[in-house]
Amino acid sequence: MSFGIHQMNRALFGLSLILLLFGCHSESSNPTGKSDKLRIALIMKSLANEFFSTMADGAENYQAENADQFDLIVNGIKDERDISRQVSLVEEMIASNVDAIVIAPADSKALVPALRRAIKAGVVVVNIDNRLDADVLATEEVEIPFVGPDNKAGAKQVGSYLAGKLVTGDSVCILEGVRTSFNGQQRLAGFQEAMEEAQIKVVGHQSAEWEMSKANTIASSMLSEHPEVKAILAANDSMALGAVAAAKGAGREGEVLVVGFDNISAVQQAIKDGKILATADQHGDQLAVYGIENALKLIEDPDAKIEDVETPVDLVTQESISP
Repeated sequence: MSFGIHQMNRALFGLSLILLLFGCHSESSNPTGKSDKLRIALIMKSLANEFFSTMADGAENYQAENADQFDLIVNGIKDERDISRQVSLVEEMIASNVDAIVIAPADSKALVPALRRAIKAGVVVVNIDNRLDADVLATEEVEIPFVGPDNKAGAKQVGSYLAGKLVTGDSVCILEGVRTSFNGQQRLAGFQEAMEEAQIKVVGHQSAEWEMSKANTIASSMLSEHPEVKAILAANDSMALGAVAAAKGAGREGEVLVVGFDNISAVQQAIKDGKILATADQHGDQLAVYGIENALKLIEDPDAKIEDVETPVDLVTQESISP
């Protein structure tokens, strides 16, 4: 009798072990350990630019509020001209099987082929901040929605406000962004249109490639060559700060009016202090969020119509900034 009990106990133990092993295997529905959540990559320009670090913060805060819905991978490049690195980031995100790429391209043309490859790999792509070139998109036979502001209208608003502080026939200079960037082209066009309507003379415009130090050097040269210049219009706030430093170096601080675009915190303080006249706020902390929201919609409904989304851009002056 004791032998039978011993044999039965061994059999029960063996059965329990089999069930335990089977149960552990059946509960592991994701043996690779990969999260079932969506993975969205945010690829920006230079994180050394406060505008893009603010954009990253806004996106990360949004992800934290929606942590059960998606994971966020944030990438940036060392400076605005490092286009090859941004292309590489797109390729890396394709290889890591992200569900979507939300990108602020450093170049409106060069990024399109890589983004076409992403779409062919099944990745949803949303373009923010700097619009991709329409002709190149057509050549590559790809549709990518743009989520962002009307840069020309924003720049014209800033330029018109500046013109109200000048008189007919006054001279100004313009600091452009990267010339292959659509947003840089549009901001230049907006500034020029505002000056033309106000009959203000644009005596020079050069690209400082969005960078403060380069803007300082170029603006110093402009002020030396054109001492009659009454104002400098900068296509972003980093360049506006460079222009302020140039005016100070030329002994014309407070005399040469400066405007920018982006509404970074350093410029907000400069506007309060009267060192910069105005800027445009394209709500950088929300711009990537708008793009992520659009990407989530396209993932949920792959057959949804691909449409652009225009986001706000507002004039910022000393009067509009709260004390």
